Amino acid sequence: MNQPLTKRKKLGYAFGIFTESLIYNMFYTYYLTFLIEIVGVKPKYASIVIFVSIAWDAITDPMIGNYTDRAGVDKRKVMKGSILPLAVLFIVAWTSIGSGISSEFIRILIYTVLSMAIWVFYTLYTIPYYAVVAELTEDYDERTQIRSLSSLLNAIAVGLGNILPALVPTVAMLLGEKLKSNSYAVVAAIISIGAVVFGFVCCKSLNGVYEPKKAENGAPVERVTLKNTFKAFGDILKLKPTKWFLLFVFFFLATSSMIQSNLTYMVIDCIGMEYDTGIVFVILSLVISMALTVPVVEKIAQKKDRRFAVILFFTITCVGEIAIKIIGLDATIGGFPVMCIISPMFLGIGVGTFWTLFYSMGYDLVELNEFKTGERRESTITALPQLVQKFGSAFGILMAGQLLSAYGYDSSNDVAGSEALIERVTDPHIVNGIENISTLIPAIFLAASTIACIIYPMTRKRFDALMLQLEKKRNGESYSTEGFEKLL
Repeated sequence: MNQPLTKRKKLGYAFGIFTESLIYNMFYTYYLTFLIEIVGVKPKYASIVIFVSIAWDAITDPMIGNYTDRAGVDKRKVMKGSILPLAVLFIVAWTSIGSGISSEFIRILIYTVLSMAIWVFYTLYTIPYYAVVAELTEDYDERTQIRSLSSLLNAIAVGLGNILPALVPTVAMLLGEKLKSNSYAVVAAIISIGAVVFGFVCCKSLNGVYEPKKAENGAPVERVTLKNTFKAFGDILKLKPTKWFLLFVFFFLATSSMIQSNLTYMVIDCIGMEYDTGIVFVILSLVISMALTVPVVEKIAQKKDRRFAVILFFTITCVGEIAIKIIGLDATIGGFPVMCIISPMFLGIGVGTFWTLFYSMGYDLVELNEFKTGERRESTITALPQLVQKFGSAFGILMAGQLLSAYGYDSSNDVAGSEALIERVTDPHIVNGIENISTLIPAIFLAASTIACIIYPMTRKRFDALMLQLEKKRNGESYSTEGFEKLL
């Protein structure tokens, strides 16, 4: 018999977000800058490296999700087995091993392969990590509570994943002239150590409260094939709420990754601050706004429902981004550049809302799929939005890199590994373009995400009606679709 899901167990599970978030945030905020400024890859190609490496995950996500849904597969073991390889590859990917190679094509190839490998092991950890909550509890509010706790800790992880790399100039000075180009790798090593420790804490916390699905009559684990993988995905895609849920995910991740990958340029070229000082203000504002948003979002989601909370806070974020564009990122009050606080504050509201509710909203599809097909596919239902999430994130970074090139940004005069990292842009056309990448263009994507959420039909009322009838179906009783017809 499983142990009760105590507060201590929930906290131990929630700490697992550090493993995912530390790596995710350093990669999405700084890898584009790293490839451009340290490795010496042109912006349009650097963004393609990231896009290809994450898009590659579109192949592995379905297979991993389908595999970890199989009876007899222990999600904890899958998570444990991925942690160390993920950490090692992450460190190597931030070294300057390719910067001395004259062929840009070879440099691009090296970092594309390394990035692809990172995302495979990242997926092996994150799909079981998120999917397991749907197996721990079916309670609507308890799922929100667990995700809220994880999201609150995620605010700290986001801060560390962004602030620690901001110390790169300091690390560069300590390493000296010969080694300063590997400053990012030193920071990546620190982050990887934290990721390993918290990952194992999370796995240990699942002992006693999680039990792998058992195969009937001791049958072996069903082999994962493309046929049964596509069948599982096909069943989920047939669910009426799925397409709106996936559009909501895609457009928000495109929004956040575009802004996040452009933070360095926004601080230096638009806000007009020194990198070292500006990025600290930006990340602190982002983290604090996330931390303050999470409990408020949780309360509103519990009082009303998740969809309502998303629509409310996304609208606030979207209006904020448009207002920032109208006012200008270079606005000051008493000589202080206030947008280093205001701009990331609105991003933090959106990010805090999304990560608090996104996976909980996905869990609701597990029961809907079970009602229609008779099968529970927690990992597959986690893998599908993760696939779309990564495509959205990759698309946002791709757009950022392509737009930087389109607006005329050229990093050829920058000195790799220098304290400032980047030469400040003075061309008004390029500065305006960088501002658009951080405000107006993401606001358009965020509006699309909000509209998709408005159309998304899964509400608390309909979920409760679904669970009532699902229990009857499980017990072999007569059941109907009363109260949740719009989900079907």
